[in-house]
Amino acid sequence: MAKILSGEDVSKAMRREMVADVARLKTEHNLTPGLAVVLVGDDPASATYVRSKQAACKALGIHSVKRKFDADLPEADLLKVVRELNGDPTIHGILVQLPLPDQIDEGRALNALSPAKDVDGLHPVNLGKLQRGETGFLPCTPHGVQQLLLRSGIEISGKHVVIVGRSTLVSKPLAGILLQKRPDANATVTVCHTGTRDIASFTRQADILVVAAGRPGTITADMVSEGAVVVDVGINSIPAPSRKRGYRLIGDVDFDAVSEKAGAITPVPGGVGPMTITLLLYNTIWSAKQTHGIS
Repeated sequence: MAKILSGEDVSKAMRREMVADVARLKTEHNLTPGLAVVLVGDDPASATYVRSKQAACKALGIHSVKRKFDADLPEADLLKVVRELNGDPTIHGILVQLPLPDQIDEGRALNALSPAKDVDGLHPVNLGKLQRGETGFLPCTPHGVQQLLLRSGIEISGKHVVIVGRSTLVSKPLAGILLQKRPDANATVTVCHTGTRDIASFTRQADILVVAAGRPGTITADMVSEGAVVVDVGINSIPAPSRKRGYRLIGDVDFDAVSEKAGAITPVPGGVGPMTITLLLYNTIWSAKQTHGIS
């Protein structure tokens, strides 16, 4: 049976470190990191996600601001809000919660963020810095995958990492992170997607297999080599009438079958998910320190 890579445990350990870091910033530098979240509309999943971010900020001592707007907010008004937050010295990180209503172009909204406050790490400037190996914000979910592996004792350097998926949110930046010539990366990376022929021939070569396809059952046991590390980034809702909320969450990997063959595996939920918010908070604290020249 595979070792379970618990994002809950690693996230808690990281947050303990961050609580101490925030307390030090307040005591020694009179500095409180600040995060602003902009929410447009009433998407239930987005609202839940924002509430969890605010609760996490409170637990760590981070200043949290929520700017909530109706779904018919004009794009020009959203861009004005973003510009105001860009200029607010008490805010070190800005997150525009996706998805946005149809009248707002997501690209324009995200590009309006100051790269120095882009704690999601998805502004073109920060994605470019990542590819060049320069210091900047790393996107939260792929950085969370890296930290989960390292803090779980999984060696990345010299390993063959196969990523299933090619999204800008997860897969492309993860490939960029793990390719860097650094002790905490230095992997050989293969990226597969829906256009890849005989995808199983690639996934079976993986020492570390990361799956971010957005489709349940993408990876079955016959597609994984014995002892491989499997990281499931997928989050999919499927009906579960016997449960109170009427559904349950599963990943992109056939967990029961693959866990009998893999050496280590992430669960869903409780794997990569908790790491995403934790790295968002990490980026906010890092941004506050960068802004004020504090190490």
